Amino acid sequence: MGFQQGLSGLNISSKSLEVIGNNVANANTYGAKAARAEFADMYAASLSGGGNNNIGIGARIGAVAQQFTQGNITTTANTLDLAINGRGFFALTTAQGETVYSRNGQFKRDKDGFLVNNEKHQLLGQALDAAGSPAGPAGSPIQLTNDSSAPQAASKISMTANVDASAQVPVNPTIDFTDASTYNFVTSQTVYGDNGAPVAVNYYFRKVADAVAADPAAIPPVAAAGGQWEVYMTADGNTNAASVLSSGGVPAPVGTLTFDPDGGLPPNTFLSTGALSIPGGLNGQPITGVTINVSGLTEYAGSYAVTDLSGGGYAQGNLSDFIVESDGTVMARYTNGQSKAIARVQLADFKNLNGLQPIGGNEWKATSASGEPLPLGAPGSGVYGLLQSGALEESNVDLTGELVNMIVAQRAYQANAQTIKTEDQVLQTLVNLR
Repeated sequence: MGFQQGLSGLNISSKSLEVIGNNVANANTYGAKAARAEFADMYAASLSGGGNNNIGIGARIGAVAQQFTQGNITTTANTLDLAINGRGFFALTTAQGETVYSRNGQFKRDKDGFLVNNEKHQLLGQALDAAGSPAGPAGSPIQLTNDSSAPQAASKISMTANVDASAQVPVNPTIDFTDASTYNFVTSQTVYGDNGAPVAVNYYFRKVADAVAADPAAIPPVAAAGGQWEVYMTADGNTNAASVLSSGGVPAPVGTLTFDPDGGLPPNTFLSTGALSIPGGLNGQPITGVTINVSGLTEYAGSYAVTDLSGGGYAQGNLSDFIVESDGTVMARYTNGQSKAIARVQLADFKNLNGLQPIGGNEWKATSASGEPLPLGAPGSGVYGLLQSGALEESNVDLTGELVNMIVAQRAYQANAQTIKTEDQVLQTLVNLR
Protein backbone atom coordinates (compact mmCIF):
# COMPACT_ATOMS: atom_id res chain seq x y z
CA MET A 1 0.00 0.00 0.00
CA GLY A 2 1.40 3.43 -0.95
CA PHE A 3 0.68 7.08 -1.06
CA GLN A 4 1.58 7.56 -4.76
CA GLN A 5 -1.94 7.43 -6.15
CA GLY A 6 -3.28 10.00 -3.73
CA LEU A 7 -0.21 12.21 -4.11
CA SER A 8 -0.50 12.19 -7.90
CA GLY A 9 -4.18 13.06 -7.55
CA LEU A 10 -3.28 16.02 -5.38
CA ASN A 11 -0.73 17.18 -7.94
CA ILE A 12 -3.03 17.02 -10.96
CA SER A 13 -5.90 18.57 -9.02
CA SER A 14 -3.61 21.42 -8.05
CA LYS A 15 -2.48 21.85 -11.68
CA SER A 16 -6.09 21.74 -12.81
CA LEU A 17 -6.93 24.54 -10.38
CA GLU A 18 -4.00 26.54 -11.77
CA VAL A 19 -5.35 26.14 -15.32
CA ILE A 20 -8.84 27.13 -14.19
CA GLY A 21 -7.46 30.10 -12.30
CA ASN A 22 -5.57 31.26 -15.37
CA ASN A 23 -8.74 30.95 -17.45
CA VAL A 24 -10.72 33.00 -14.95
CA ALA A 25 -7.97 35.63 -14.77
CA ASN A 26 -8.15 36.04 -18.57
CA ALA A 27 -11.93 36.08 -18.87
CA ASN A 28 -11.72 39.75 -19.92
CA THR A 29 -8.54 39.49 -22.01
CA TYR A 30 -9.29 40.18 -25.67
CA GLY A 31 -8.17 37.38 -27.95
CA ALA A 32 -7.35 35.02 -25.05
CA LYS A 33 -8.12 31.32 -25.46
CA ALA A 34 -9.20 29.05 -22.63
CA ALA A 35 -7.00 26.08 -21.71
CA ARG A 36 -7.99 22.65 -20.45
CA ALA A 37 -5.96 20.30 -18.28
CA GLU A 38 -6.08 16.81 -19.79
CA PHE A 39 -5.26 13.90 -17.49
CA ALA A 40 -3.70 10.51 -18.20
CA ASP A 41 -3.53 7.45 -15.98
CA MET A 42 -0.25 5.73 -15.01
CA TYR A 43 0.59 2.04 -14.69
CA ALA A 44 3.76 0.27 -13.60
CA ALA A 45 5.32 -2.24 -15.96
CA SER A 46 8.19 -4.71 -15.68
CA LEU A 47 11.26 -4.45 -17.91
CA SER A 48 9.99 -7.17 -20.21
CA GLY A 49 6.49 -5.76 -20.19
CA GLY A 50 5.14 -9.01 -18.88
CA GLY A 51 3.80 -7.74 -15.63
CA ASN A 52 0.13 -8.34 -14.92
CA ASN A 53 -0.37 -5.83 -12.11
CA ASN A 54 -3.49 -3.97 -13.31
CA ILE A 55 -3.67 -1.57 -10.39
CA GLY A 56 -2.73 1.92 -11.52
CA ILE A 57 -0.19 4.07 -9.74
CA GLY A 58 -2.01 7.35 -10.16
CA ALA A 59 -2.52 10.04 -12.77
CA ARG A 60 -0.53 12.72 -14.51
CA ILE A 61 -1.12 15.80 -16.67
CA GLY A 62 -1.20 14.54 -20.23
CA ALA A 63 -1.42 18.03 -21.76
CA VAL A 64 -2.70 21.52 -21.19
CA ALA A 65 -4.63 22.02 -24.40
CA GLN A 66 -5.79 25.44 -25.55
CA GLN A 67 -9.29 25.72 -26.97
CA PHE A 68 -9.15 27.76 -30.19
CA THR A 69 -12.87 28.32 -30.51
CA GLN A 70 -14.34 31.61 -31.69
CA GLY A 71 -14.90 34.24 -29.02
CA ASN A 72 -17.76 36.71 -29.05
CA ILE A 73 -17.16 39.92 -31.02
CA THR A 74 -17.82 43.25 -29.33
CA THR A 75 -17.79 46.66 -31.02
CA THR A 76 -15.54 49.54 -30.01
CA ALA A 77 -15.09 53.19 -30.98
CA ASN A 78 -11.61 52.66 -32.44
CA THR A 79 -11.56 51.87 -36.18
CA LEU A 80 -8.11 50.30 -35.82
CA ASP A 81 -9.46 47.68 -33.43
CA LEU A 82 -9.77 44.48 -35.49
CA ALA A 83 -11.62 41.25 -34.82
CA ILE A 84 -11.15 38.02 -36.78
CA ASN A 85 -14.43 36.25 -37.42
CA GLY A 86 -13.25 32.76 -38.31
CA ARG A 87 -9.86 31.11 -38.67
CA GLY A 88 -6.56 32.92 -38.73
CA PHE A 89 -4.08 34.89 -36.65
CA PHE A 90 -2.62 38.35 -36.96
CA ALA A 91 1.04 38.03 -37.90
CA LEU A 92 3.39 40.43 -36.11
CA THR A 93 7.10 41.06 -36.10
CA THR A 94 9.10 41.81 -32.97
CA ALA A 95 12.01 44.22 -32.64
CA GLN A 96 14.32 41.20 -32.99
CA GLY A 97 12.71 40.21 -36.31
CA GLU A 98 10.86 37.21 -34.92
CA THR A 99 7.32 36.57 -36.20
CA VAL A 100 4.66 35.97 -33.57
CA TYR A 101 0.90 35.49 -33.85
CA SER A 102 -2.12 36.86 -32.03
CA ARG A 103 -5.92 36.99 -32.02
CA ASN A 104 -5.96 40.27 -30.11
CA GLY A 105 -6.68 43.10 -32.55
CA GLN A 106 -6.00 46.10 -30.31
CA PHE A 107 -3.82 48.06 -32.73
CA LYS A 108 -2.55 51.63 -32.68
CA ARG A 109 -0.20 53.76 -34.77
CA ASP A 110 3.23 54.41 -33.33
CA LYS A 111 5.25 57.59 -33.92
CA ASP A 112 6.42 56.30 -37.31
CA GLY A 113 2.92 55.33 -38.46
CA PHE A 114 3.34 51.56 -38.05
CA LEU A 115 0.39 49.56 -36.75
CA VAL A 116 1.50 47.99 -33.46
CA ASN A 117 -0.12 46.09 -30.60
CA ASN A 118 0.42 46.75 -26.90
CA GLU A 119 3.68 44.77 -27.03
CA LYS A 120 4.98 47.23 -29.69
CA HIS A 121 5.06 44.45 -32.27
CA GLN A 122 4.28 45.55 -35.83
CA LEU A 123 1.33 44.14 -37.75
CA LEU A 124 2.25 42.45 -41.02
CA GLY A 125 0.50 42.78 -44.36
CA GLN A 126 1.09 44.13 -47.84
CA ALA A 127 1.26 47.67 -49.19
CA LEU A 128 -1.27 48.59 -51.91
CA ASP A 129 -1.39 51.29 -54.54
CA ALA A 130 -4.38 53.60 -55.02
CA ALA A 131 -6.01 51.03 -57.33
CA GLY A 132 -5.82 48.36 -54.63
CA SER A 133 -3.07 46.34 -56.36
CA PRO A 134 -0.06 44.98 -54.44
CA ALA A 135 2.72 47.56 -54.24
CA GLY A 136 5.14 45.77 -51.94
CA PRO A 137 6.15 42.34 -50.64
CA ALA A 138 3.75 40.29 -48.57
CA GLY A 139 4.44 39.99 -44.86
CA SER A 140 5.79 43.52 -44.46
CA PRO A 141 5.00 45.89 -41.56
CA ILE A 142 1.97 48.06 -42.32
CA GLN A 143 2.76 51.77 -42.19
CA LEU A 144 0.04 54.43 -42.32
CA THR A 145 1.27 57.92 -43.15
CA ASN A 146 -0.41 61.30 -42.69
CA ASP A 147 -0.56 62.16 -46.36
CA SER A 148 -3.21 64.32 -48.04
CA SER A 149 -5.55 63.87 -50.96
CA ALA A 150 -4.66 65.99 -53.99
CA PRO A 151 -7.45 68.06 -55.57
CA GLN A 152 -9.07 66.99 -58.80
CA ALA A 153 -10.46 69.42 -61.34
CA ALA A 154 -13.93 69.04 -62.81
CA SER A 155 -13.92 67.30 -66.18
CA LYS A 156 -16.92 65.04 -66.77
CA ILE A 157 -20.06 66.28 -65.03
CA SER A 158 -23.15 64.06 -65.11
CA MET A 159 -26.64 65.30 -64.33
CA THR A 160 -29.82 63.31 -63.69
CA ALA A 161 -33.02 65.31 -63.13
CA ASN A 162 -36.64 65.71 -64.12
CA VAL A 163 -38.05 68.96 -65.49
CA ASP A 164 -41.80 69.32 -65.14
CA ALA A 165 -43.50 68.79 -68.50
CA SER A 166 -46.42 70.92 -67.34
CA ALA A 167 -44.23 73.98 -66.70
CA GLN A 168 -45.23 77.14 -68.57
CA VAL A 169 -43.06 79.00 -71.06
CA PRO A 170 -41.95 82.27 -69.34
CA VAL A 171 -43.57 85.42 -70.72
CA ASN A 172 -40.33 87.40 -70.78
CA PRO A 173 -38.38 86.36 -73.88
CA THR A 174 -35.02 87.11 -72.23
CA ILE A 175 -33.60 85.44 -69.15
CA ASP A 176 -32.71 87.56 -66.15
CA PHE A 177 -30.80 85.63 -63.51
CA THR A 178 -32.11 87.96 -60.80
CA ASP A 179 -35.75 87.44 -61.84
CA ALA A 180 -37.13 83.98 -61.13
CA SER A 181 -40.08 84.57 -63.45
CA THR A 182 -37.76 84.48 -66.49
CA TYR A 183 -36.72 80.88 -65.96
CA ASN A 184 -38.38 77.72 -64.65
CA PHE A 185 -35.85 75.89 -62.52
CA VAL A 186 -32.35 76.37 -61.12
CA THR A 187 -29.87 74.07 -59.38
CA SER A 188 -26.36 74.64 -58.06
CA GLN A 189 -23.11 72.74 -57.98
CA THR A 190 -19.64 73.44 -56.62
CA VAL A 191 -16.89 72.54 -59.06
CA TYR A 192 -13.15 72.66 -58.49
CA GLY A 193 -10.14 73.82 -60.47
CA ASP A 194 -6.72 72.26 -60.85
CA ASN A 195 -5.52 73.62 -57.51
CA GLY A 196 -8.77 72.80 -55.69
CA ALA A 197 -10.24 76.32 -55.73
CA PRO A 198 -14.05 76.07 -55.55
CA VAL A 199 -16.33 77.62 -58.15
CA ALA A 200 -20.08 77.90 -57.56
CA VAL A 201 -21.98 77.04 -60.76
CA ASN A 202 -25.71 77.55 -61.30
CA TYR A 203 -27.73 75.76 -63.96
CA TYR A 204 -30.87 77.56 -65.14
CA PHE A 205 -33.59 75.71 -67.06
CA ARG A 206 -35.88 77.82 -69.21
CA LYS A 207 -38.70 76.29 -71.22
CA VAL A 208 -39.01 77.76 -74.72
CA ALA A 209 -41.55 75.45 -76.40
CA ASP A 210 -44.25 73.03 -75.28
CA ALA A 211 -44.56 69.49 -76.47
CA VAL A 212 -46.57 68.94 -79.65
CA ALA A 213 -48.73 66.01 -80.63
CA ALA A 214 -48.37 64.24 -83.92
CA ASP A 215 -50.60 65.54 -86.74
CA PRO A 216 -50.30 63.31 -89.82
CA ALA A 217 -53.03 65.33 -91.58
CA ALA A 218 -51.00 68.51 -91.55
CA ILE A 219 -49.12 69.60 -94.66
CA PRO A 220 -46.38 68.74 -94.22
CA PRO A 221 -47.20 66.12 -91.54
CA VAL A 222 -46.16 67.09 -87.97
CA ALA A 223 -44.26 64.56 -85.92
CA ALA A 224 -44.76 64.35 -82.19
CA ALA A 225 -42.08 66.06 -80.09
CA GLY A 226 -41.41 66.77 -76.45
CA GLY A 227 -40.81 70.15 -74.91
CA GLN A 228 -37.82 72.30 -75.74
CA TRP A 229 -35.63 73.78 -73.02
CA GLU A 230 -32.66 76.13 -72.88
CA VAL A 231 -29.97 75.66 -70.26
CA TYR A 232 -27.91 78.61 -69.00
CA MET A 233 -24.95 78.53 -66.65
CA THR A 234 -23.32 81.10 -64.41
CA ALA A 235 -20.07 80.81 -62.48
CA ASP A 236 -19.81 82.85 -59.32
CA GLY A 237 -16.46 81.69 -57.93
CA ASN A 238 -15.74 83.49 -54.68
CA THR A 239 -17.37 86.83 -55.59
CA ASN A 240 -20.95 88.04 -55.54
CA ALA A 241 -20.99 88.98 -59.24
CA ALA A 242 -22.15 86.24 -61.58
CA SER A 243 -19.95 85.55 -64.55
CA VAL A 244 -22.18 84.55 -67.46
CA LEU A 245 -20.89 81.59 -69.48
CA SER A 246 -21.58 83.03 -72.91
CA SER A 247 -19.86 85.08 -75.54
CA GLY A 248 -19.80 88.84 -75.16
CA GLY A 249 -21.35 88.79 -71.71
CA VAL A 250 -24.86 88.50 -73.21
CA PRO A 251 -26.89 85.70 -71.61
CA ALA A 252 -26.92 82.84 -74.06
CA PRO A 253 -27.75 79.19 -73.47
CA VAL A 254 -24.95 76.67 -73.30
CA GLY A 255 -27.31 74.08 -74.71
CA THR A 256 -30.83 73.55 -76.03
CA LEU A 257 -32.58 70.29 -75.23
CA THR A 258 -35.48 68.86 -77.22
CA PHE A 259 -37.06 65.92 -75.43
CA ASP A 260 -38.53 62.88 -77.11
CA PRO A 261 -42.33 62.49 -77.03
CA ASP A 262 -41.92 59.98 -74.19
CA GLY A 263 -39.97 62.53 -72.14
CA GLY A 264 -36.44 61.21 -72.58
CA LEU A 265 -33.26 62.34 -74.32
CA PRO A 266 -31.02 60.42 -76.72
CA PRO A 267 -27.99 58.68 -75.18
CA ASN A 268 -24.80 60.74 -74.84
CA THR A 269 -26.58 64.08 -74.88
CA PHE A 270 -24.28 66.90 -73.76
CA LEU A 271 -25.07 70.51 -72.93
CA SER A 272 -22.47 71.87 -75.33
CA THR A 273 -21.21 70.62 -78.67
CA GLY A 274 -17.69 71.30 -77.41
CA ALA A 275 -16.06 71.16 -74.00
CA LEU A 276 -16.97 74.10 -71.77
CA SER A 277 -14.58 76.51 -70.10
CA ILE A 278 -15.74 77.57 -66.63
CA PRO A 279 -14.24 80.77 -65.18
CA GLY A 280 -12.00 80.04 -62.21
CA GLY A 281 -12.38 80.97 -58.58
CA LEU A 282 -9.73 82.58 -56.41
CA ASN A 283 -6.88 81.43 -58.64
CA GLY A 284 -8.45 83.14 -61.67
CA GLN A 285 -7.69 80.15 -63.91
CA PRO A 286 -10.57 78.77 -65.97
CA ILE A 287 -11.54 75.11 -65.69
CA THR A 288 -11.21 73.96 -69.27
CA GLY A 289 -12.38 70.88 -71.12
CA VAL A 290 -15.51 70.31 -69.02
CA THR A 291 -18.27 68.14 -70.53
CA ILE A 292 -21.76 67.93 -69.02
CA ASN A 293 -23.70 64.76 -69.81
CA VAL A 294 -27.45 65.33 -69.45
CA SER A 295 -28.63 62.03 -70.91
CA GLY A 296 -30.28 61.32 -67.58
CA LEU A 297 -32.65 64.31 -67.85
CA THR A 298 -36.34 63.56 -68.28
CA GLU A 299 -39.43 65.63 -68.97
CA TYR A 300 -42.26 63.99 -67.11
CA ALA A 301 -45.38 65.54 -65.67
CA GLY A 302 -44.20 65.87 -62.10
CA SER A 303 -42.17 68.00 -59.77
CA TYR A 304 -38.71 69.23 -60.66
CA ALA A 305 -36.09 67.11 -58.91
CA VAL A 306 -32.34 66.62 -59.27
CA THR A 307 -31.33 63.08 -58.29
CA ASP A 308 -27.67 63.15 -59.30
CA LEU A 309 -25.15 65.87 -60.04
CA SER A 310 -21.62 64.51 -59.93
CA GLY A 311 -18.21 64.88 -61.53
CA GLY A 312 -17.43 68.39 -60.31
CA GLY A 313 -14.07 67.34 -58.94
CA TYR A 314 -13.02 67.89 -55.36
CA ALA A 315 -10.77 70.04 -53.21
CA GLN A 316 -7.58 69.07 -51.43
CA GLY A 317 -8.31 66.91 -48.41
CA ASN A 318 -6.52 66.17 -45.16
CA LEU A 319 -6.41 62.77 -43.53
CA SER A 320 -9.54 62.11 -41.50
CA ASP A 321 -9.16 58.53 -40.29
CA PHE A 322 -8.49 54.95 -41.34
CA ILE A 323 -10.90 52.08 -41.71
CA VAL A 324 -10.22 48.40 -42.37
CA GLU A 325 -12.59 46.54 -44.66
CA SER A 326 -13.65 42.93 -44.19
CA ASP A 327 -11.03 41.70 -46.68
CA GLY A 328 -8.28 43.43 -44.71
CA THR A 329 -7.92 46.44 -47.02
CA VAL A 330 -6.83 49.49 -45.02
CA MET A 331 -8.53 52.59 -46.44
CA ALA A 332 -7.43 56.15 -45.69
CA ARG A 333 -10.35 58.61 -45.61
CA TYR A 334 -9.94 62.33 -46.22
CA THR A 335 -11.88 65.46 -45.39
CA ASN A 336 -12.82 65.95 -49.06
CA GLY A 337 -14.84 62.73 -49.01
CA GLN A 338 -12.25 60.71 -50.89
CA SER A 339 -10.62 57.49 -49.79
CA LYS A 340 -7.84 55.29 -51.06
CA ALA A 341 -6.36 51.89 -50.34
CA ILE A 342 -3.05 51.88 -48.48
CA ALA A 343 -2.38 48.33 -47.36
CA ARG A 344 -4.00 44.97 -46.70
CA VAL A 345 -3.83 43.08 -43.42
CA GLN A 346 -2.80 39.46 -43.97
CA LEU A 347 -3.60 36.49 -41.75
CA ALA A 348 -1.70 33.32 -40.89
CA ASP A 349 -2.88 29.86 -39.90
CA PHE A 350 -1.46 26.52 -38.79
CA LYS A 351 -2.30 22.86 -39.27
CA ASN A 352 -1.94 22.09 -35.56
CA LEU A 353 -3.13 25.00 -33.45
CA ASN A 354 -2.48 23.15 -30.19
CA GLY A 355 1.18 23.00 -31.13
CA LEU A 356 1.51 26.78 -30.81
CA GLN A 357 3.49 27.97 -27.81
CA PRO A 358 1.90 30.79 -25.78
CA ILE A 359 4.49 33.45 -24.95
CA GLY A 360 2.30 35.96 -23.11
CA GLY A 361 1.00 39.30 -24.24
CA ASN A 362 -1.84 37.52 -26.11
CA GLU A 363 0.70 36.04 -28.51
CA TRP A 364 1.89 32.65 -29.69
CA LYS A 365 4.88 31.48 -31.66
CA ALA A 366 5.26 28.56 -34.02
CA THR A 367 6.93 25.34 -32.92
CA SER A 368 7.84 22.06 -34.57
CA ALA A 369 4.56 20.67 -33.22
CA SER A 370 2.45 23.40 -34.84
CA GLY A 371 4.37 23.23 -38.11
CA GLU A 372 5.26 26.12 -40.32
CA PRO A 373 2.49 28.69 -40.82
CA LEU A 374 0.39 28.46 -43.95
CA PRO A 375 1.13 31.19 -46.52
CA LEU A 376 -0.16 34.59 -45.47
CA GLY A 377 -3.49 35.37 -47.09
CA ALA A 378 -6.14 38.06 -47.27
CA PRO A 379 -9.07 37.78 -44.86
CA GLY A 380 -11.99 36.02 -46.50
CA SER A 381 -9.77 34.04 -48.87
CA GLY A 382 -9.19 30.32 -48.50
CA VAL A 383 -9.61 29.18 -44.90
CA TYR A 384 -9.20 32.65 -43.44
CA GLY A 385 -12.04 34.42 -41.67
CA LEU A 386 -13.21 37.97 -42.27
CA LEU A 387 -12.10 41.07 -40.40
CA GLN A 388 -14.39 43.46 -38.58
CA SER A 389 -13.12 46.98 -38.03
CA GLY A 390 -14.02 48.77 -34.82
CA ALA A 391 -14.48 45.48 -32.99
CA LEU A 392 -12.54 43.04 -30.82
CA GLU A 393 -12.78 39.32 -30.14
CA GLU A 394 -13.53 38.59 -26.52
CA SER A 395 -11.96 35.75 -24.57
CA ASN A 396 -13.67 32.41 -25.20
CA VAL A 397 -13.53 31.58 -21.47
CA ASP A 398 -16.91 30.37 -20.20
CA LEU A 399 -16.83 31.88 -16.73
CA THR A 400 -19.80 29.87 -15.48
CA GLY A 401 -18.27 26.64 -16.68
CA GLU A 402 -14.92 27.50 -15.12
CA LEU A 403 -16.53 28.12 -11.73
CA VAL A 404 -18.22 24.72 -11.92
CA ASN A 405 -14.90 23.13 -12.93
CA MET A 406 -13.32 24.83 -9.94
CA ILE A 407 -15.78 23.13 -7.60
CA VAL A 408 -15.13 19.76 -9.23
CA ALA A 409 -11.34 20.21 -8.97
CA GLN A 410 -11.69 21.24 -5.34
CA ARG A 411 -13.73 18.11 -4.55
CA ALA A 412 -11.18 15.95 -6.38
CA TYR A 413 -8.39 17.52 -4.32
CA GLN A 414 -10.31 16.80 -1.10
CA ALA A 415 -10.99 13.21 -2.17
CA ASN A 416 -7.34 12.54 -2.96
CA ALA A 417 -6.33 14.08 0.36
CA GLN A 418 -8.78 11.69 2.00
CA THR A 419 -7.09 8.66 0.37
CA ILE A 420 -3.75 9.79 1.81
CA LYS A 421 -5.37 10.22 5.18
CA THR A 422 -6.83 6.72 4.97
CA GLU A 423 -3.46 5.26 3.94
CA ASP A 424 -1.92 6.98 6.95
CA GLN A 425 -4.51 5.46 9.29
CA VAL A 426 -3.97 1.97 7.85
CA LEU A 427 -0.22 2.25 8.31
CA GLN A 428 -0.73 3.54 11.83
CA THR A 429 -2.84 0.45 12.59
CA LEU A 430 -0.04 -1.81 11.31
CA VAL A 431 2.56 -0.02 13.40
CA ASN A 432 0.43 -0.42 16.52
CA LEU A 433 0.14 -4.25 16.12
CA ARG A 434 1.87 -6.19 18.93
